[in-house]
Amino acid sequence: MIMISVGSRITELRKKMNLTQEDFAKKIGISRSALSHYEKDRREPDYETIRNISNVCDVTTDYLLGKTDNPNKSSTSETNRAFNNFDDITDQEKDYLEEQLRIFRKLRDNK
Repeated sequence: MIMISVGSRITELRKKMNLTQEDFAKKIGISRSALSHYEKDRREPDYETIRNISNVCDVTTDYLLGKTDNPNKSSTSETNRAFNNFDDITDQEKDYLEEQLRIFRKLRDNK
């Protein structure tokens, strides 16, 4: 894996979204000049900014920081998001999910 700078990743992601620095900066809650400094690797974004960019671009923070070449968020994070909203589902939906899990486990254990 070739190490790529945070600034290069930010620029790459912004351009993939076809956004100007001004528009992208607004989406992530920073000034255009701050974004310019990040893209040119003159400054490092703080954690909140990294998280905002990650969320807006739907990539992992590890991808943004150059720790991986895989930009995709794992299915685990999707599962976590689903279970974070578990309190919002109806009793009927909970019963259905429990039944599906019971069937899945039975099939899995019979293999």
